[in-house]
Amino acid sequence: MRIIYFGTPDFSVAFLEALIAEGHIPVAVVSQPDKPQGRKHITEPTPVKKYAELHDIPILQPTNINTPETLEKIRVFQPDTIVVVAFGQILKQEILSLPRFGCINVHPSLLPKYRGAAPLQEAILHGDTETGVTIIQIDAKMDHGPILAQETLLLSSDETLSSLREKTTTLGSRLLIDVIKKIQDGAAQPHPQDDTLATYTRLLTRESGKIDWKK
Repeated sequence: MRIIYFGTPDFSVAFLEALIAEGHIPVAVVSQPDKPQGRKHITEPTPVKKYAELHDIPILQPTNINTPETLEKIRVFQPDTIVVVAFGQILKQEILSLPRFGCINVHPSLLPKYRGAAPLQEAILHGDTETGVTIIQIDAKMDHGPILAQETLLLSSDETLSSLREKTTTLGSRLLIDVIKKIQDGAAQPHPQDDTLATYTRLLTRESGKIDWKK
């Protein structure tokens, strides 16, 4: 299939790597604009952009993904589907409707639990013993679309963000490849989420990392 891949941070790279390894080389990659990094504020390409450049994949880096100009640039690639993993911008309906098989998203939680931007951190902060990865068909609401695949994984008693990220990328990459194959074969069977069970993650700030030494 003609796939366009949307992603930005390190977490996204493993999924792009898995697609390429299975022969699903995206016709284009869309990533956030490069930003100054570190104390010296040196402008660095995003991790996904760096990886895409190694494979000579065309790259788009719009400041606003939903402008008519960006929509036309994406339309040129005639995508069958768009895969979104930690991209960092909300996609409006004009883009969601563009691919013939729609847009899919990899989310590292057991949706509808922990919708939002920090599901890995929330699972650890709440002392959960299990979490998982869910792949959904994206709709207009945040992390709300019908589920294409979902699988559970266990958290250890000393789980960290780094270790949990590694677990979810390994599981999620395999699920993503399975979903792509089902879409190709016409065997995908999405089912709606139960909105009555939905929970949402908090916006994490520097204050979130402060320890109360009285506890």
